[in-house]
Amino acid sequence: MTEITYHLLQSDEGWRLDRVADEVFDHAIRPDCLAGLLAAPDHLLVVAVSDGLVVGQCAGVIHRHADAPPDLCIDNLGVAPACRRKGIARAMIGRLCAAARERGCMEAWVATEPDNGPARRLYRSLADNDGETFVMYEFGL
Repeated sequence: MTEITYHLLQSDEGWRLDRVADEVFDHAIRPDCLAGLLAAPDHLLVVAVSDGLVVGQCAGVIHRHADAPPDLCIDNLGVAPACRRKGIARAMIGRLCAAARERGCMEAWVATEPDNGPARRLYRSLADNDGETFVMYEFGL
């Protein structure tokens, strides 16, 4: 693998997602969704690029509160299978957290499935705790 470069995408950089490796995102890129994401100032997207191919992505949302400083929710992370366990996810999280700090965030948080061992190992290595019980409910709008 060649050198990896990391980019915090700006509103005019959707073109960087013209070539994306398999399994980096859960679904195909939708231009309308990408444009909305990149236009939203509190939504952040870091990509890892090798030879013009996006091999990783890490997305986050800055949550703003009336009674506390903003925090970063790491919303989505994906790395191409051939590029895993090379420090790419850790580097993308670092870039995302740095961008969030510049925007006033004091804390970041992430949730994952109980059976996602690789993600849990990564997040545990970065976290200030061993993880806490988290219950999530979904409902359609």
